[in-house]
Amino acid sequence: MDELISRIIAASGLDESLARKAIGIILAFLQKEGPPAEIGQLMTSLPGAQELADAESGAKGGLMGMVGGLMGGGGGVMALGGQLMGAGLSMGQIQSVSKEMFAVGREKAGEDTMGAIVGAIPGLGQFV
Repeated sequence: MDELISRIIAASGLDESLARKAIGIILAFLQKEGPPAEIGQLMTSLPGAQELADAESGAKGGLMGMVGGLMGGGGGVMALGGQLMGAGLSMGQIQSVSKEMFAVGREKAGEDTMGAIVGAIPGLGQFV
């Protein structure tokens, strides 16, 4: 996890606290929306990932909860983007974080695993 955090800080300019929060938000989203087997492989390949996801999985209230509700249910990738913006990330930082997370995911969990995750979540491909 330290390698992922360092790479995200370098790619996005976020501080460590916000980088951890962004990773947690994305992982919690993937756990909710992605294919369970592949998400399990990803989480196993990133020690500490489950703790970050758990820390953010309950933090969905406020504006993002409303946006998600307006979009029908969880709100998908749009709600994820809004949640990350609500945490303080710019669109450019969201793209940097996403690209770096999926690059590390491909290195650790494999191209097939990450491809299945991206293919299973509508709209995710535009961020990775």
